[in-house]
Amino acid sequence: MRNRFRRGDRDALAELYDEHAQVLYRYALRVTGDWAEAEDVVSATFLEAWRGRERVHPDGDSLRPWLLGIATNIMRRNARARRRRDIALARVPERGTIPDFADDLVTHLADTEQLRAAHAALARLRRRDREVFTLVVWAGLDYAAAAEALGVPVGTVRSRLSRARTRLRELADAEARAARSKDSHTSGRIPAPRPLTQENHG
Repeated sequence: MRNRFRRGDRDALAELYDEHAQVLYRYALRVTGDWAEAEDVVSATFLEAWRGRERVHPDGDSLRPWLLGIATNIMRRNARARRRRDIALARVPERGTIPDFADDLVTHLADTEQLRAAHAALARLRRRDREVFTLVVWAGLDYAAAAEALGVPVGTVRSRLSRARTRLRELADAEARAARSKDSHTSGRIPAPRPLTQENHG
């Protein structure tokens, strides 16, 4: 497979896509929290892989770590571009409201909420720790493969993953404490009366 791909065999590219596209998509979706962006990341990953196929070493096992490394770099670039765009947009005066497309996405609401919650928590990690966490925990790479994807030593992957897990536990504990505090403040309140309707008139 590696040698065929290096030589420009399009069948090898198709096989590579069939084998790894879904893993790349799930990884990108969890990192970005956006279906459309995840699809774009997958497309860009295989395009870059094809253009850089001669850099693939002829020996080795699965190309999944290499592909995930490319996807990670693409998402880094996208995030930087998004920050620059947001800064530019913040300087533009507002021109009315944005249309509400919620009805079109109602079937995906639960998944979106979960993605947003996970994305919000991960966003509070250092980028390097976040990348290790998503590659190992979400993409399912072992330490050696994650190290290959990121171009760092295995020991660095271990330490970053440990730091990421510790930080996420701290964030989860803080969220739980905040939720308990909110509940304790609202439990003693008298509930607001229900509005009168034909159903509860009699």
